[in-house]
Amino acid sequence: MEVYTVKVATGTSEYSGTNNYIYVTLVGEKGESERTLLDNPGLDFCRGAVGEYKVNSPSHLGPLLLVRLEKQRYWLEDNWFCRYVKVQLPGDTELTFPCYRWFIGDTKVEIREATAKTPRQDSLPQLLAHRKKELQERQATFRWVTWAPGIPRCIDAKTEAELPQDERFDNEKRSDFEHSLHYALLELSLKKLAIRFGKSWNDLEDFKRIFWKLRSPIAEFCMEHWKEDWFFGYQCMNGSNPRMIRMIRKLPENFPVVPNMVQSSMASRTNLDKELKVLPSESCLSLNGSSQAGNIYLLDYAIMDGVPTNTIRGKPQFIAAPLCLLYLHPDDGLMPIAIQLEQNPDRDTPIFLPSDPPMAWLLAKMWVRHSEFQVFQVLSHLLRTHLVVEVFCVSTLRQLPAVHPIYKLLYPHLRYTLEINCRGRTQLISANGIFKRVVSTGGDGLLILAQKEYKVLTYRSLQPHHDFADRGVSQLPKYFYREYSLMLWEAIHSFVSGIVGLYYQSDEDVQEDLELQAWFRDITQEGFAGLPNFGLPSTLTLEELCTLLSVVIFIATAQHAATNNGQFDWCAWVPNTPCTMRHPPPADKDAVTMEMIMATLPDISQSCMQMAITWHLGRAQPDAIPLGQYAEEYFLEGQALEVIDRFRAALKEIEEQIVRQNEGLELQYLFLLPSRVENSITI
Repeated sequence: MEVYTVKVATGTSEYSGTNNYIYVTLVGEKGESERTLLDNPGLDFCRGAVGEYKVNSPSHLGPLLLVRLEKQRYWLEDNWFCRYVKVQLPGDTELTFPCYRWFIGDTKVEIREATAKTPRQDSLPQLLAHRKKELQERQATFRWVTWAPGIPRCIDAKTEAELPQDERFDNEKRSDFEHSLHYALLELSLKKLAIRFGKSWNDLEDFKRIFWKLRSPIAEFCMEHWKEDWFFGYQCMNGSNPRMIRMIRKLPENFPVVPNMVQSSMASRTNLDKELKVLPSESCLSLNGSSQAGNIYLLDYAIMDGVPTNTIRGKPQFIAAPLCLLYLHPDDGLMPIAIQLEQNPDRDTPIFLPSDPPMAWLLAKMWVRHSEFQVFQVLSHLLRTHLVVEVFCVSTLRQLPAVHPIYKLLYPHLRYTLEINCRGRTQLISANGIFKRVVSTGGDGLLILAQKEYKVLTYRSLQPHHDFADRGVSQLPKYFYREYSLMLWEAIHSFVSGIVGLYYQSDEDVQEDLELQAWFRDITQEGFAGLPNFGLPSTLTLEELCTLLSVVIFIATAQHAATNNGQFDWCAWVPNTPCTMRHPPPADKDAVTMEMIMATLPDISQSCMQMAITWHLGRAQPDAIPLGQYAEEYFLEGQALEVIDRFRAALKEIEEQIVRQNEGLELQYLFLLPSRVENSITI
């Protein structure tokens, strides 16, 4: 008779414990232990408990392969979350078997020891059969579905309730999510009630009457400075949608700006033609601040052209497809110098300029910012982070067993993504969702907008160093989003390369991993089906694997933080980034009045809803796990832990550098502080 000491850890979140029967069986290469009921005096499996038990085996088990856990109902059904099992072998060696799973109903689960292994590193028939069975069960549970044509495929679940419990929010997260939404909507109702008995919108100052309780330092700064051109330019680089701006060397043919139109906005000794005719190496301001040519930038919202608009409470809403020309002034920074509000101008189409009547110029900028709201919410945020990452989430769950090193690497960065995306599809962008109620592209428009972007989406554009180079903004000063993104990218890529290098030493190692190749096929042939120009490599090499995994983690962490976390800051002051427009763009500069502006901007109800929803979605999550921190320990090998420690050290250095750079700045850019970047998309 051999005796093994077994420790079983119950989860720490609410309702993780159980009063049901729990049994354990140890499975070794030479046989199995007795099936043992885990029962000590008192409550064994209460929340956070780690119980210790003795398990007998009639003979030597040989190398321990699996731990079999079973849950059986005692009186009432009571679910259980198991964190891990530790087994002390005769001779004091201790093995850890990570679990991190819910046991629902009468359930039997077999778990592997923590050491990550590729298929080639498993030779025993029992372990190979275990890998195969796990994937068969997962593929039956996690199925692909086309929620709408022309966008990435997603998990087959009509609502979050159809997801397996392991992919659901913890109870605390679910309660907080639903409470915060109710809290925001309650404040919305109070504001509407308070204003209903006062005067209606008359001027821009009236928006201050809903600007209470829910606020932030950046939102207050925005309220004070939103009319200023430098602040408009700053948001193009560091606002909620910092990926649109690009340097140009030639004006678009449909944007007939001539030099004398914008000369008053430019520095002396230069003009529009000089700034456009420049070699790439000469672009941007020199390091000593002297002006060189190549300082013309463009925001082009052509993708908005032809998108159908929403009808809210029987009233049509309006959109525009603007072009906005910007100039990097040597003294004033990035400044807008010309705006056109349509893509197909005729002789009477106005080009708005800073020298125009102030109301006309202000309204033109509002129209650009309104387009910014649509593009940032639907494309930069929803499509390019949430939906893209969901593809990798589904393929990882379908094709990689829990013992696979790439599963262990990716899974913490996929936490809660399926549930938040299911909630988004049912509550935000559905036919009767919040976007339909308040956003000008709500309903059919947002889907068509996403489909247009998906057609031109490229893998290259998801890689930050390529994206900045392709947009010609690698030297654009005070572009904090670019600077901090690249710092995080380098840290993530180094981390990924370090982990991958422990398990793959050559391209052949990657190509001979059949599970990994199936994962890659699932991504390309299922998740991104119908996207021939996306640009993923046809063959997955070691280098390409490191890049692809870095892209996934970067999008799920840094990129999502850059687009999501500041949305309340930039959108709370509604005139700065309006969610909808209730009148068409102006055709006559001289006809723009304050009455026209107020009639165009969102009404009281829409404004309150915009504030409430952006606060709900953009606020810091109370259960957030910061980038590089792991509540669940999937890697336990010493070399892997060393790589994780180096990653954390690099993130700490980045944190300190960002804090130093922002000291003394009135308007700080802290969205990409590693401590504020979540490890996955959870909101």
